[in-house]
Amino acid sequence: MKYKKITSIFLTFLLTFISCQNSIKSNLTLLGDQIPTDTPLVFGPRIISTDAAMEFAITFSPQMDEMYFTRRRPKERNNIFVTKLVDGQWAEPDIAFFSSEDTWDFEPHINPKGDVLYFGTNRPLNDTIASSGIHEWHIKKNKNDWSPPKLVAELFKDRFIMFVTSSENGNLYFNSEELGANPDDELSIYYVVNNEGRYTDFIKMGKEINSGTMIAHPFIAPDESYMIFDGIRSSGYGDCDLYISFKENGVWTKSYNLGPEINTEMCEMTASVSPDGKYLFFHRGGGDMGDIYWVDFRLVLERLKKTGGSKVL
Repeated sequence: MKYKKITSIFLTFLLTFISCQNSIKSNLTLLGDQIPTDTPLVFGPRIISTDAAMEFAITFSPQMDEMYFTRRRPKERNNIFVTKLVDGQWAEPDIAFFSSEDTWDFEPHINPKGDVLYFGTNRPLNDTIASSGIHEWHIKKNKNDWSPPKLVAELFKDRFIMFVTSSENGNLYFNSEELGANPDDELSIYYVVNNEGRYTDFIKMGKEINSGTMIAHPFIAPDESYMIFDGIRSSGYGDCDLYISFKENGVWTKSYNLGPEINTEMCEMTASVSPDGKYLFFHRGGGDMGDIYWVDFRLVLERLKKTGGSKVL
């Protein structure tokens, strides 16, 4: 009972904060005729989400006038696409300047300040010719432009890293594996603490997060108050489901399944929340196909508050 009470107080605070943002009209609503409520809708039909490809992992500039996402056509590579708001309209998405047609580039994330974009790639390190696997690279904003892409940090060079997201203080959350593990070993969610531009060694999150299989794609709230991630658990609704955990007094709560309104027999993964806190975005699909969906995040949290968490683990 005490655990549920603490979580209820936190959810009330979070809902109040998001409600205060509702007077600000979102640029994201310009991409379609329908704005989602408690039922997820396909985001940007025929513009962002298409019938001819798999789209996933979307991220936004703080002003929500620029967005990046991953697109993969059947039997082709992942590429990162970008679209910008121009004269009140979203331009046709195109391959981002830093995304090469010769490599796999995917899962972009813009940090809360909007001055760093992280992404995964299998491009060669340094001046080598052959790829040494998947690593996390980043670009930095210089005035109104982006810098050339570079490896995030030497710390990341010798470890498999995937899906980096950043908090306001520069702490990074991501997927990785035990040092020296076989490529087929199970991934877990880790983080590193930012100490004035230098990172601590990898810290593995507890079983509140790393429980089940295929635990992946952590989206960290800017203030680190919650984390949304996906995974497969016996109490889920099918393939990979979305879960949320809250940080209360420095401790992560047990994970809440976001429920059947969000999770289906298909795979829901690569969640993100719009910078204004209004909308939850995620991929839903199977095989080589699937779209990006969005839903009113405030209503998702309200439902969790009423139910005390759907399928708490």
